[in-house]
Amino acid sequence: MAYEGELLVGCGFIHPDFTDTYVVAVTGDSVNVCGHLLVYDRKGGYYFHAVGNPTAKGVGKLDGYPMYLDDGGYRRYLATTGKSEIRRRKVVLPNPAGARDFVEMRLADTWLWGVLPHNCVAFVEAVIAAGGGSWGSYSNCPAIAVSDTIEESIQRFSNWMDSSVYELYGVPR
Repeated sequence: MAYEGELLVGCGFIHPDFTDTYVVAVTGDSVNVCGHLLVYDRKGGYYFHAVGNPTAKGVGKLDGYPMYLDDGGYRRYLATTGKSEIRRRKVVLPNPAGARDFVEMRLADTWLWGVLPHNCVAFVEAVIAAGGGSWGSYSNCPAIAVSDTIEESIQRFSNWMDSSVYELYGVPR
């Protein structure tokens, strides 16, 4: 069975921080073309995600505890599930303690997996909102959720144009 992470079995085992936070999208598996989303607390060193219940059968798989992974666990998760990282986006959380408290409460209670309406994206959005952040997905499909914004696409195009003009005329930058 693929490794999905660890269940929190008691207080004090992990120490989330959320002062340096990222949204991490990974590829999907089997029929999941949308991928999967996790939130990464770089300073604390943990990834958090909602995956349903990987050990259950049938509809029981839909209700499970969110899990956490340390950096080694994240690499193991990618290896055993055959997934790869698509993108990592930094998010600013003005209230990291709010995100920490939310995650600690959520890890102690089940998260009903609703495929698209209440999935891994919704979990990550809830963590970020609890931390006072403003990142939100315009799609509950993780592969789309972390794609460039229009502003980022315009900025990248503008930078490419500037570089091309300088290169064309041989002007050093």
